[in-house]
Amino acid sequence: MGRYYSGDIEGKFWFGVQSSDDADFFGVTGQPTYLQYGFAKGDLLEIQSGIAKCLEVLGEEKSKLDKFFDDNESYSTEELSVDLNIPEEETDKLLEWYARLQLGNKILECVEEHGECHFEAEMY
Repeated sequence: MGRYYSGDIEGKFWFGVQSSDDADFFGVTGQPTYLQYGFAKGDLLEIQSGIAKCLEVLGEEKSKLDKFFDDNESYSTEELSVDLNIPEEETDKLLEWYARLQLGNKILECVEEHGECHFEAEMY
């Protein structure tokens, strides 16, 4: 069982890593029950700023995460820790930022292509 978001963009939140209100990070606050998000061209700077922050936090680990997930459909924290050569307790935080970056990129692409991006996110 997972939590999904749907609308102009669709996807599934990362289980145990990503909260349903993760899109709040990009400058628009969701509404209770189902979080409803509406991004427009006026939000582009905030979206881009959020993406830049994700990239800053991930640093050199982003390319390692990209490679890992290109080669693997599933993961465990232990397996990822070994593959990235980082302590296991650091992997959860990296995954949170990596999942957030993927969401931000979807939002950005949608706004750039359509001028706006609307979606609902299931609550916790």
